[in-house]
Amino acid sequence: MIEDVGSEARELAQQIVKRLRGAGFRAWLVGGCVRDQLLGREPEDYDVATDAPYNKVATLFDNAALIGPDLGVVAVRHGGAEVQVATLRSDHRYVDGRRPAAVTFVDDPRLDVARRDFTVNGLMLDPETGEVLDFVGGRADLRAKLIRTIGDPDERFREDYLRMLRAVRFAATLGFDIESRTFESIRRNRELVSKVSPDRIRIELVRLLTEGGARRGMELMDESGLLEIVLPEVARMKGVPQPPEFHPEGDVWTHTLLMLGLLEKPTPTLALGVLLHDVGKPVTYREAERIRFDEHDIVGAQIAGEILRRLRFSNDEIRQVEALVRYHLRWRHVRQMRESKLKRFMAMERFEEHLELHRLDCLASHRNLDNYHFVLEKLRQTPPEALKPKRLITGRDLIRLGFRPGPAFSEILREVEDAQLESRLSSSEEALQFVLAHFDPPEGRRRQEVA
Repeated sequence: MIEDVGSEARELAQQIVKRLRGAGFRAWLVGGCVRDQLLGREPEDYDVATDAPYNKVATLFDNAALIGPDLGVVAVRHGGAEVQVATLRSDHRYVDGRRPAAVTFVDDPRLDVARRDFTVNGLMLDPETGEVLDFVGGRADLRAKLIRTIGDPDERFREDYLRMLRAVRFAATLGFDIESRTFESIRRNRELVSKVSPDRIRIELVRLLTEGGARRGMELMDESGLLEIVLPEVARMKGVPQPPEFHPEGDVWTHTLLMLGLLEKPTPTLALGVLLHDVGKPVTYREAERIRFDEHDIVGAQIAGEILRRLRFSNDEIRQVEALVRYHLRWRHVRQMRESKLKRFMAMERFEEHLELHRLDCLASHRNLDNYHFVLEKLRQTPPEALKPKRLITGRDLIRLGFRPGPAFSEILREVEDAQLESRLSSSEEALQFVLAHFDPPEGRRRQEVA
C-alpha cells in the first residue's frame, strides 16, 4: 500500500482505483505522481489511468465531470482535491502542435504509455501492491537522472511543441540532465515553440521560475535556443558588461542567473521581477567615463510590461512586476530620503517583494546589505498604521476653505500628507492651519516663503 501522508488527493486517487477495480476494471496511478513518489517527493496532483470507458467512470463517482470527452478524461472531485481519470488510449496524428486529430480507446496500458511525453512520466503504479509497470525504461532514467522522450524525440516534440519547454522545466526542477538526442531535437525544433499559445508558455515559465531550479532552467533555455524564441529581451542580456566596481560578478546575464539561483519558493511576481529587473540594460548601455545604463529602471519597466502583456499575465501581475523593475534603483537613496518619501516607499503594495528583490540584487553583486538592513530597521520601528495614516483633510475641506477644485488640490493634499508622515501634523485642525499658512485661496498657489 502507498504510505498515507494525509494528502487529500492521494486518498482520493486510492479510492478511485479501488472503486474502479471493484467495478471490474483495471486502474493504476500514472505519470508525474508515480515519478515523484519513486523520487521520494510528495506529488502535487494525481492522475489515474483505467480501461473503464470514460462515460462509465463518470457514473461511478459523485462530483465527476467530463473535462475532455474527446480524450476520455474525467475529473473526480472530493473536498479540496481533484484527480483526473483518463481512459487508456492511443493517439492518432497530431495536426496543430498540441492535440491529436482523434484518439482510439484501448485496453492495453503499453499503447497508452507509448503516446506520453517522457520516460519518467510513463510509469504506472499499482497502489495496492506497489508494483510499477515500466514499458519505456522510466525507472532507469530516474536512476540516471535523465529526461528522455518516449520514442523518437522529433516526433514527440512535433506532436506537442510545448513539450520542449516541459523538458527544460522537468530537468530544472528535478535536477536532471536532458538526454543528448532529446536535447539535440529541442535545438532542431526550437522555432516551433513560437507557435505555442502565450497562455501555455506563461504557465510553463511560471512553473519553471517558482518550482525550484530557476537558474538551471534559464541556462537550459539559453543552451537549447528556446530563450531567444520565448524571451528575446532576456537573451540580449548576455555579454552586456557592467561596471566592475558595482558588479564584480560579470555581465548582466551572469548577475541575473546568480539572483535566480538564490530564489527560494518565490511568488510568480517576485521571480519575474528578478528575471526582468535589468531587462532595460541592453538597450540603455553606453560608455562615458564609465559604463552607464541611464534610466534602465524606467525603460526596463516598459519592456517588462510588454513581455508580460505578450504572455497574457494578469493586470495585477503586470503592475507588480513593473513596480519591482521601476523602483529597484530607489534603494540607493533610502538613507537620504525625507521621512515622508521613505514611508511612502515602504508603504508600497507587496513591499516585501521589493525588499527581497533588493536583498538578492545585493547578494548577486557587491554584497553590501547596509541599505537593506536600514529599511528593515525602519520597518521594525514604524507601525503599519504610520505608513498609511488616515487622511487629515480631503478636497471637501479645501473647498470649505475657499479653494477652487483643480490641479492644485493634489499638490496641497500631498504636502499635507508629507507633513503628516513626518509627524509635523497630527490633527485635522493643524492640517487646515497648515494649508492656510502655505497656500493662497482660491487659486491654491503656494505662498512665497519669507526668509
